Amino acid sequence: MEPKTNVQAEDNKQEIVITREFDLPVELLFRAYEDPEIFEQWMGTKVLKLENKKHGSYAFETSHNGQVMFKANGTIHEFLPNQRITRTFEMENSAFPVQLEYLTFEKISAERSRLHIHIIFQSVAFRNQLLQMPFAQGINMAHNRLQEILAKLPKALHDESKN
Repeated sequence: MEPKTNVQAEDNKQEIVITREFDLPVELLFRAYEDPEIFEQWMGTKVLKLENKKHGSYAFETSHNGQVMFKANGTIHEFLPNQRITRTFEMENSAFPVQLEYLTFEKISAERSRLHIHIIFQSVAFRNQLLQMPFAQGINMAHNRLQEILAKLPKALHDESKN
């Protein structure tokens, strides 16, 4: 099956552009990024902190068999509900420097939306190093879970997200 999440990386550029269309209202898609409980479900990580506001911060932790495998954190620079999140992203205890992420949420119709993520890296080398990992496969799997989990939420939560 072909991945639904499109990951583009032009040669000799310090960026990755990710796009995905969802069969979800834009309000519900945005909620997947602002609600810690929903975020934990589709990302498979624990939310230690999530301050959804300008100059807020976040911290995530992924464990396997009781051992912490991955930690990430960052600062939220812009938080416009149902529209945009601009944030930094840092993988703790890794050689990767901080990256800048622009997430844009677009309404296609009442029941469809598009997520556009533009990630800027310190260098082409760091961007390429990330692409050598199963990054594209992982983000596609996470987005598939996001679609699955949110589509199963009770209709009341769908309606609530629009208010």
